[in-house]
Amino acid sequence: MDRPTIRRGGFGALLSIAYRNIWRNGRRTGFCVAAVAIAVFFNIFMQAWIEGMIGGIEEVVRTYDMGHVNAVTEAFDAEREYLPVQFPLAGGRDWASLAAEVRALPGVRAALPRISAWATLFDSSVKHAMLWGIDLEAERKVNLFNLTRRDDGLVEGRWPRAGTNECAIGTALSLKGGYAAGDKLPLKTVSAQFSDKYWNPTIVGIFDFDYRRFDEGAVIVPFDRLGRLLALDGATQSVVMYAEDPARVDGIKEGLSGLLGAGHVVRGWQENYWVSMLRKSTFLYLVVFGVFQVVASFLIINTILMVIHERIKEIGMMGALGMTRAEIVLVFFLEAISLSVLGAAIGCAVGAAATFVGSLFPVDLELFSGGGMKDLPMSGTIFVKFTPGIIAGGFAFGVAVSAACTLVPSLKSAFIRPVEALRR
Repeated sequence: MDRPTIRRGGFGALLSIAYRNIWRNGRRTGFCVAAVAIAVFFNIFMQAWIEGMIGGIEEVVRTYDMGHVNAVTEAFDAEREYLPVQFPLAGGRDWASLAAEVRALPGVRAALPRISAWATLFDSSVKHAMLWGIDLEAERKVNLFNLTRRDDGLVEGRWPRAGTNECAIGTALSLKGGYAAGDKLPLKTVSAQFSDKYWNPTIVGIFDFDYRRFDEGAVIVPFDRLGRLLALDGATQSVVMYAEDPARVDGIKEGLSGLLGAGHVVRGWQENYWVSMLRKSTFLYLVVFGVFQVVASFLIINTILMVIHERIKEIGMMGALGMTRAEIVLVFFLEAISLSVLGAAIGCAVGAAATFVGSLFPVDLELFSGGGMKDLPMSGTIFVKFTPGIIAGGFAFGVAVSAACTLVPSLKSAFIRPVEALRR
């Protein structure tokens, strides 16, 4: 006589059994789901916070420092902290003639000249400031200086006009020095010929960039007027370039290096120290997130071990009825996965809501740091970054880590013999 064929349920049947089992003890299930949900929420919100902070630093670097590509001479780069003006680009070539060739390079959206020099202020409680010579008309077409309000940052008066003895100062400098629009700003700087230059520009505007370094230490002046004062004869100290595609700057770097020739340093914005360091440290953040998820998974591990211990006879019955070891293990593993998925889904929902709200309202960093972040190249406020990728990544990461942690305790059920289990 032929041996009868035993019909077993498929994966769907095992999943159904596992799902029903997790509700046999609602309190324990609630604790497990809550633990995973909290860990996933933390991971999502902190990743959104960190991405927002890194994005804010990158935007400050691109706006105020490097653009997408920045070029200076090697001599300037070696003494960058002193802002020397005696090392102009292209051997002192006039910017008006150089600009056309630079802007003609493939992939270039804009090329802007900039001059930075230290100045000593007279009759002021603030003794030093940075003169920032820029082409304001061209800059304002490319950049939004206030990264919080998304505007040009001007809060009072107007911007200085090209060729004039006018300047604009930040709100913090205005308060510290007691300056107002219409006042003179007596100062001294050093030209490219190493001669002292005394200047008395009129303050015509007050700006608020929400960037502490500039708000309290920068004096914005017309590029052409500062060039004449520093005896640069129309040359520029540096050039800041903006690409049509910020992710593809290698071609611009290569073209600009060939145009300027030897003796120059051309860098992309990704090579900035802060940008590079923070991007490299993202691996450490993943390790921290993983630790939190593993800790949360210990509650599921304990639950599975307790369930296996409580259901010894039930496991023996499963084996006696013909279920293979693999199917028994799969039932308990699916229980753990179900708890992980439920917890991760709740954590994602709460995390998505929190990060979406955070992305709409800027977070005041000085309120949290007490002003300790002012030395970093970042705005005084950041926006939490809300993206579907972060939400989906948090869900997948939470489920994957929890599943990996519960695989081993689930395997314990495979080593229980049906006969011994039924005796207990």
